[in-house]
Amino acid sequence: MMWEILNIIGTIAFALSGVLVALEERYDLMGVYILGFITAFGGGAIRNLLIGIPVTELWNQGALFTLAFLVMTLAFFFPNILNWTLQKRGVFFDAIGLGTFSAQGALFAASMGLPISAAIAAAALTGAGGGMVRDVLAGRKPMFLHKEIYIAWTLIPGLLIGSGLVTSDIGAFLIVSAVVLLRLGSVQKQWHLPYQSFQPLTK
Repeated sequence: MMWEILNIIGTIAFALSGVLVALEERYDLMGVYILGFITAFGGGAIRNLLIGIPVTELWNQGALFTLAFLVMTLAFFFPNILNWTLQKRGVFFDAIGLGTFSAQGALFAASMGLPISAAIAAAALTGAGGGMVRDVLAGRKPMFLHKEIYIAWTLIPGLLIGSGLVTSDIGAFLIVSAVVLLRLGSVQKQWHLPYQSFQPLTK
C-alpha cells in the first residue's frame, strides 16, 4: 500500500511539473497534456526500451493515466493549484517521485536478471528521463545537468538493488527514503557537483 501511495504522489508531482513548464512556455491545452504525460511516464517508457520490457506494459497503468489526466486538467483550468503544489510543496513531491521511480527502475532491471550497469541506467532513466524529455521539448537545458544534485542520487538504488544487496520491500522503502532526504538536502543546502567553465582561445 505504501509503495502504491508513493507511486501516486510521484506521478502527480511529475505530471504537475510538466504542466508548470507548459504554462510557463505558454503552450495550449494539448501542449499541457503532452508535457505532463511525458514527464510522468516518459522515464518508464525509456527504461522499458532500454532493458527490453515491451513499451505496451505502460498501458497497464490505466488508473495512473486517468489520475494524471484529471490532475493536469484541473491545473490548467485552475492554475492556482500550482502555487500550492509546486511552488510550496513541489520539491518534496518531486523528491518522492525521484526516489520512487528510480527504485522501480532498478527493481525492474534486477527482476530480469540484468547486470548492475543496467540497474543503474534503469534507475537514472526512470527517475529523471521524463523530466529530460520534457525540458528538451520545451527548448530548455535539462534541469539535471545544471541544477542541484539530482540524477546522481539515482545511483543509490541502482547500485544497492542492482548488486543484490537490497532485495526486500523494507530495504527498497529505506532506499526511497534516503533518495528523498538527500534530494531535499541538496536543494536546501544548494549542493552541486563539481563543474568547470571553459573559454576557448581567441585569436
